[in-house]
Amino acid sequence: MAWLFACSSFSFAAQRALLVGVSELVNQPHSLWLQAPRNDVMLMRDALLKQGFAAPDITVLADGVSGAALPESRAIHEALGRLLAQSKSGDFVLLYFSGHGARWRDGTKRYQEPDGLAENFLARDVRGAVGADTALAGGVRDVDFDAWVQAFLARNVFVWSVFDTCAATSMTRSVNAAGATAATAEGPADDEVRWRGLRAAQLRGAVPAAVAADASTPIAPPASERVARARYVAFFASESHQITPELRLPRKSRGAQPQGLLTWAVVSALERRPATWRELFDGVLSFYPPVIDELAQRFPTRELPSPVAEGNLDAQLFSNSAVAASTRPVWRAQRSGDTLVLQAGLIDGLQPQQEVRLAATMEDGAIRTAQARLLQADFDSARVAVPPALRALSGAASWSASPLAPPLALALRVRSDKGVLPPRMSLDYPASVIAVAGNAPGEEQADVRWTDLGAAGQRIEVLSPALRSGSEATIQVVPDSTALRRRLEALARLKWWTQLSAMGNSSSTQVDGLDAMLEIWSGERLLRSEPVQRAGAGLLPLRAGERAALNVRNASGHSIDMVVVGVDAQGGLRAVYPDDPGETNRFERGTRDAPAAKRFDLPWFDAPGGRLLVLASTASPYSSPRFFGAGPVDAGTPEVRVRGQLSPDKSRQTFAAMVHWTGEAPPAK
Repeated sequence: MAWLFACSSFSFAAQRALLVGVSELVNQPHSLWLQAPRNDVMLMRDALLKQGFAAPDITVLADGVSGAALPESRAIHEALGRLLAQSKSGDFVLLYFSGHGARWRDGTKRYQEPDGLAENFLARDVRGAVGADTALAGGVRDVDFDAWVQAFLARNVFVWSVFDTCAATSMTRSVNAAGATAATAEGPADDEVRWRGLRAAQLRGAVPAAVAADASTPIAPPASERVARARYVAFFASESHQITPELRLPRKSRGAQPQGLLTWAVVSALERRPATWRELFDGVLSFYPPVIDELAQRFPTRELPSPVAEGNLDAQLFSNSAVAASTRPVWRAQRSGDTLVLQAGLIDGLQPQQEVRLAATMEDGAIRTAQARLLQADFDSARVAVPPALRALSGAASWSASPLAPPLALALRVRSDKGVLPPRMSLDYPASVIAVAGNAPGEEQADVRWTDLGAAGQRIEVLSPALRSGSEATIQVVPDSTALRRRLEALARLKWWTQLSAMGNSSSTQVDGLDAMLEIWSGERLLRSEPVQRAGAGLLPLRAGERAALNVRNASGHSIDMVVVGVDAQGGLRAVYPDDPGETNRFERGTRDAPAAKRFDLPWFDAPGGRLLVLASTASPYSSPRFFGAGPVDAGTPEVRVRGQLSPDKSRQTFAAMVHWTGEAPPAK
């Protein structure tokens, strides 16, 4: 199985950046203005120059910065348009935004978020209140920004976007949220903390229509072909419902000045010379705990930010190549004495006594590594002793762990007359394929028997009952070695998903408030629905004219790390959520009063052999979201894993269900 990839030496044609910092909202009260964005863009500019960017290739739009254009809405779109016009295949661009974010219902959006809200970055000239069916004047909407990113990706440009902003509707953790204030600035003047994130009600009332429709109306982003986000990475300062601070950084430094927390952490992490985006983001997260701990003591009712990242994090830093430096999962670890606690366990594919590679990153970027064997693997965590060679390292070291190889206990066992496997097998951890001798007494039991029929094709016989569904055929003949590899890879993933489902169902920590309903529709009429946990293995094929859908409703009060994947009746893999490897798998937070919900159509899920896996876990603050080895499939890029910080000791609640069709289709009525 090939699960390591060599780093490409692809040489990009140019590196360019657009840095936008909005401190002043000139049509809004001064109390809503910020202090740090003008500092943020200059700090980021200096960091990019150290990374080899040329000064003429860095465009700055910021108020309060000498020589910079003002960051007004039309100017931002025009700068994006110029940057796109300059960009060619092989280039790299950074799109950086620092300032206020806001969220509200936007009836003009075609794609609605699970919580029904839309994100907006507030430009300097933002004006007017927003209504239920109107877009904001003077903002950059999430759909517009997505369209600009798609335009760059369609030109084969690698895009790194950074939003040191936030989008807030619920501003506190208070039990009396209705009485909570929405203060932008808090604390003494010499150590003030300002919060990035506004409610619609905080903006001044609507301006006359003639003003709203004047020449400042921004240009529309170009329409572009949607492509897989293999050349895309994004860092966000917080989850969608959270706010993020700006404060004097670094703390307790005489030269400290107001900075956005994410920007300061990104620049500090770049000084450690990371090789990949994942290493950069892990470095960012390592700077958060002391600042967050201080803010938690100063502002105990504030929900503090948990940074977010998405995209091809395993790609090489500042390169245009989509090839991953490595597809090994990397889990952060926390040291306690001579023991490390990993943010991964059985549900992530770890096994007791498994060998792992430990890495300790020092403050100067130096990395020390050693191998070790797990002492313990629990449901969602694991423990390993710090090797003697690393025990003397400073307490400031940042720790991580990677498996040396997929666990054999989880592998798809294939019996072949040739005694070998097809070449170029490629799977995401922990799924793998191994060759076994046979099914005789005393021999390791095979899951699949493969026979090469020569010109007649490749014969696959599924021996394991766990990999068959109802009346699904146990023998399949595929035309060539490519189809053989795809089928074996699908079966290997299915074996792991089946075990995932069993582990999740046996867990005593179900996700309170998360509902996943399998629905059967005829046209626009809902015929029946039931929870996927009860649907289980008892589904009958659909009647003519019927279609299936999955309706997920999150009222847990937490964000959810969720994966929905499937196998169609022909054995093909299907990604449902997320459906693109460049998108995060974090499902937005909802409450019982305001649940986050989304319906996913399943046009391929209609016949015996089709399976659907739904797996979700509560996303604790400062923790890695989980793909569980079941992320986007057949996307042409390695598995994408996102975000990560130290998690609390409390086990995360987990939801799991596997659904498949069985039996004969019922007669049409």
